[in-house]
Amino acid sequence: MVFNYLTTHRLKLCFLPLSVAIAMQASRISTQDLRSFYLYLEKNFTSLTIFSISLILGWTLYIMKRPKPVYLVDFSCYLPPSHLKASVQKIMHHVRVVRESGKWGKSDENDYLMDFVTKILEHSGLGQETYVPEGLHCLPVEQNMVGSRKETEEVILGAVDNLFRNTGVSPNDIGILVVNSSTFNPTPSLSTIIVNKYKLRENIKSLNLGGMGCSAGVIAIDVAKSLLQVHRNTYALVVSTENITQNLYVGNNKSMLVTNCLFRVGGAAVLLSNISKDRKRAKYKLVHTVRVHTGADDRSYGCATQEEDEDGVVGVTLSKDLPMVAARTLKINIATLGPLVLPISEKLLFFVTFVRKKFFNSKIKHYMPDFKLAFEHFCIHAGGRALIDELEKNLHLTPLHVEASRMTLHRFGNTSSSSIWYELAYTEAKGRMKKGDRTWQIALGSGFKCNSCVWMALRNVKASANNPWEDCLLKYPVEIDK
Repeated sequence: MVFNYLTTHRLKLCFLPLSVAIAMQASRISTQDLRSFYLYLEKNFTSLTIFSISLILGWTLYIMKRPKPVYLVDFSCYLPPSHLKASVQKIMHHVRVVRESGKWGKSDENDYLMDFVTKILEHSGLGQETYVPEGLHCLPVEQNMVGSRKETEEVILGAVDNLFRNTGVSPNDIGILVVNSSTFNPTPSLSTIIVNKYKLRENIKSLNLGGMGCSAGVIAIDVAKSLLQVHRNTYALVVSTENITQNLYVGNNKSMLVTNCLFRVGGAAVLLSNISKDRKRAKYKLVHTVRVHTGADDRSYGCATQEEDEDGVVGVTLSKDLPMVAARTLKINIATLGPLVLPISEKLLFFVTFVRKKFFNSKIKHYMPDFKLAFEHFCIHAGGRALIDELEKNLHLTPLHVEASRMTLHRFGNTSSSSIWYELAYTEAKGRMKKGDRTWQIALGSGFKCNSCVWMALRNVKASANNPWEDCLLKYPVEIDK
């Protein structure tokens, strides 16, 4: 602790004796010294003028060319209506009825597959109040384009409506629109649905990201950040969602059934700005984005693939290489992010350990930097219980640091790319976000990708109206069975 304090505050500690020395020297200045200085300025007036003008021009050029700060004005997470809640028991009963009707799979495999799904659900970390789309509540299941469009439109428009209400920003002020949905990408696109609904202006810079997995939410933020560096004094609307209706797997492949157990309805809308005056009302400032893509490696490329099973039913296959690929990609992301955010004390410890291992003792373990010194809050993608457990262990986090991720998984399930926003909403609702706090959002997705966002709170942040945790906050955190 002492070492970390000394290295972190080294500039302040050095500045104190320097200030004392300057003050002592200034106290010895006489009237004659001041007169000599004035005569010097008078004699070299032209040179000083040229130097001052050059300095001002250089400073002006720097101000104009430096990256424009990106502010997060507010965000909104979609809260589905209560009639879409589905307990584990209700889900299992519904699935059993559908399978026994012959509409799903072969009857001689029902018991075996039902036991498998039950076991996954019981150990998934999901609670009894996650949300399933309306079409999947029906008997028989309504899995069609109409139902898929209805689900996605309700999620997107619900989140965006609330965001516009909370911020007071007019849809006509939006200059950039980025929407991400991995597996549901109809024509017209999801971004066009938003343009049409809110009558966005004709010169809107609109993008629709597809097929990029659960980490696409951070990618969308990074894309919006880049566009905000080019287009000045404007707002960027980022919308992250996933469709459950279309992606329900109705086959018998165990690997493909896992996604049915984890994914649930959800979505988020985020308003970014590069307008200077918005700093006063913004919640956060975007500090860093780090993206890592290991898709050049065949095992990374094929670890999560949408394809047909042996019966021709479309689903997402998770390969046995997934844990190894995820760990390797995460390691690269951490190695890239670390030098940007860690205090000098952690960088020195890492370097010393590296040198010792490289030249003196190869059996020494690599030093894992303490990221708790860099961040106050962690929003780990709620992709599953095992993912959260592994990151908690490897990053040496406390239960409090991963509470937002665990509770989001329990209350809302895996909402794909929007899960990190439900986690941030949880932190705000609990009143834990203080001015200057740093938050690390980290998400992993197919490809394979691992992406990070770092935010800094500009004030003590309170939860916005219609926070998705409003109706259940007092019940959380809950104890989750092992």
